[in-house]
Amino acid sequence: MIRKRFLGLTLAAFTALGSAQAGTEIRFDGFPDFDSSLKKILPEFKKVHPDIEVKYLMNNWGDHHNKLTTNLATGSGAGDVVVVDVAKIGAFAQSGGLVDLSTTFNAGQYKDQFPAYAWAQGQDTSGHQFGMPVDLGPGVMYYRNDIAEQMGVNINDVIKSWDSYIEYGKKLKEKNIYLIASAADVAEAILTTTVEEGNGIFFDADGKPLLTSPRFIRAFETAKKIRDLGLDARVSAWTNEWYEGFKSGSVATQLSGAWLLGHLKNWIAPQTAGKWRVSNLPDGIYGSWGGSFLAIPKQSAHKKEAWELIKFMTLNQDIQKLAFRTIAAFPANVNTYDDPMFDEPIEFLGGQKARRLFAEIAAKVKPVKPAKGDHIARSIVMDNALMEVLDNGRDIREALEEAERLLKRRLRTL
Repeated sequence: MIRKRFLGLTLAAFTALGSAQAGTEIRFDGFPDFDSSLKKILPEFKKVHPDIEVKYLMNNWGDHHNKLTTNLATGSGAGDVVVVDVAKIGAFAQSGGLVDLSTTFNAGQYKDQFPAYAWAQGQDTSGHQFGMPVDLGPGVMYYRNDIAEQMGVNINDVIKSWDSYIEYGKKLKEKNIYLIASAADVAEAILTTTVEEGNGIFFDADGKPLLTSPRFIRAFETAKKIRDLGLDARVSAWTNEWYEGFKSGSVATQLSGAWLLGHLKNWIAPQTAGKWRVSNLPDGIYGSWGGSFLAIPKQSAHKKEAWELIKFMTLNQDIQKLAFRTIAAFPANVNTYDDPMFDEPIEFLGGQKARRLFAEIAAKVKPVKPAKGDHIARSIVMDNALMEVLDNGRDIREALEEAERLLKRRLRTL
């Protein structure tokens, strides 16, 4: 997901902007690169709300969410505004520890300013809003254009289907180049973008697990084929090996969110400027790959001031665009998409006008109903069952059947 890039980092910052003055002080809890964005956003917020002082606390992605889980369970220790990744928002919305923004602040009046799928992601199963979308992760494929040209292939032919994508991988293998860092990314793309209407990713409309359905089998089979053919580097995201694959050109494509652009450009592989391009995901699919939400813990003593900051960061089009320019956090507010900046050529991508593609994809992503057990199901499927299949050669149906049995047991304890 959009923020797991920081799981291996040990960064913790506690910074105050502005001098200590009389007024209400609130705290913003999040994970990098929100600190880079806040350094530019908070001075603008101060101009509008001079009576509100904002401090912020940054921890790496995993530590931040673990800490928030504890804070909400104990009823103390959380900031007034907290960032929640899309992979976690469903569980937190159901936790009972966040303010219902629908009833407390009438957040529903802003629904039309965000893509339907992002708005739905911030809700609990009853349709109450607990998170305001602040950035999105339109799913795309980054690819090395220099390698594609050397191979004499048209990327549009490559992404026609998963079969054509794999065929490209076979050609790359002859040149000792990997198609993708990890086959697991392909499984995730299929699982999250081909959800049947009315269903969630892991559960159907009645809350029954879908882990043995054709969608899961197809996702696992496609990923396993890539692994068995030796087309992936078997490298996990946000590791030194992952970075090196992008720097050296030993990995030709990466399925990800639009946000990866900022990291490739700013610190992962800046020396590869001009060699990358971006396309739609293979097989004609559209989906979200990451994204973040802003929420208010019930324990906050300054909910009104916290809501003012959330509105400023999500409804103010200039601020949404500022974050986009600063950390490549794709705007959640659809009213920004007509801005001329979306048609600006991006030098790192060889002059490609990729922001327009991001916006078009964001408009095509369909809502997926959240479920209380999504976070448990994701761990069981992606971290356990899929790895058993890819790394240990376990039978796909057997792995998924066991995963579904485990999930049903875990759900009984909720």
